[in-house]
Amino acid sequence: MTHHATVVVGAGIAGLTTALALAHEGRPATVLERAGAPRDAGGGIQLPPNAVRVLQQLGLGRALAEHAVRPVGVEVRRWSDGRLLSWTRLGATASFRYDAAYYTLTRATLHRLLRAAVTEACGAGTVRYGRGCERLAESASGVTLQLSDGTYLTAGTVIGADGLHSVVRRRFADDALRYSGCQVHRTVLPGGSDGSGRFRPGPARVVVWLGPDRHCVSYPVDRDHSMNVVAVVRAPHATGPDDLPGTFRGWHRDVLRLLEAAAETGPQTWGLYDRPPLPRWHSARVAVIGDAAHPMLPFLAQGAALAVEDAVTIAGVLGRGGDLASYEAMRRHRVFRVVGAVDAARTTHHLADGARQRERDLRLAAEPADARDWLFDHRIPVGATR
Repeated sequence: MTHHATVVVGAGIAGLTTALALAHEGRPATVLERAGAPRDAGGGIQLPPNAVRVLQQLGLGRALAEHAVRPVGVEVRRWSDGRLLSWTRLGATASFRYDAAYYTLTRATLHRLLRAAVTEACGAGTVRYGRGCERLAESASGVTLQLSDGTYLTAGTVIGADGLHSVVRRRFADDALRYSGCQVHRTVLPGGSDGSGRFRPGPARVVVWLGPDRHCVSYPVDRDHSMNVVAVVRAPHATGPDDLPGTFRGWHRDVLRLLEAAAETGPQTWGLYDRPPLPRWHSARVAVIGDAAHPMLPFLAQGAALAVEDAVTIAGVLGRGGDLASYEAMRRHRVFRVVGAVDAARTTHHLADGARQRERDLRLAAEPADARDWLFDHRIPVGATR
């Protein structure tokens, strides 16, 4: 039975970033991935400065600058008339304020950049596809993993980066997915000759429309102005409507144009789920990170960012010979502050017109320039946890 010092379960954003961060700490890892080959599916993703700063330190700065879009800001608008409720400056302002850009790109592009970086830093055989973790057993001497191909291996340390449906998480809880009461409809409208840029001409920006029981988000994901469109709708069951634009009847024409185009492309639809908070994220030799530890709803665009923060934190702890309890102690307050803000946004994003909605709009309009500093300026320098 082959023994590995460190095994990372899952080759998504969390797992690949962990492998890369461990390599920078001089601690090579083996990454196990259930899928038989790399998958480049998925829509867009927003990468805020707290994640971009870490990825820059891991050597991805030039690749991100080349392949991602740097929006000039985030607009929050009213659902019916498109009235601007708030404007957050990004672009050069974010780069100066946080020493890192705010980027938008496709998940496929980010995965591709991470895979290339891991291959360069760790070697081509680091990620082992078609070898998912079915179960694991921990003892004082190590962890034994049973894999989906029928083989076994042992490890000194196992890091579960296997997402919402994590197998490694079962080491700490036998909990069930919780439906959030919201479903999401997502597509990428092609740019270039298709001209999806006609919907929001001018500089690249993230636009969020807030309305009763639903909200819509759009942003460009490449230099061809392909547009990621996300519509979130409160619903008692996680089943998609037959008429997505009809679900937003009465909304501003910009939203309806986006959703009409999205309906033509056949958007992906699924329910939004999370899990109850774990009492702990680690044992002596096993830990979970990212969505495996603390899944959250996508209302602040911080899920992937927190996974990146987790990855570099746990790599720094292991690199200096620390224990997994130190990783959790360094991350728990930060994570649950963000989770609390996400839970609040689930309500405030979807307020019906009335007194609470007007109070929210006034609060958004009055937000100071430093309102997002606690999110975006959280710093975990690579190698500085020593």
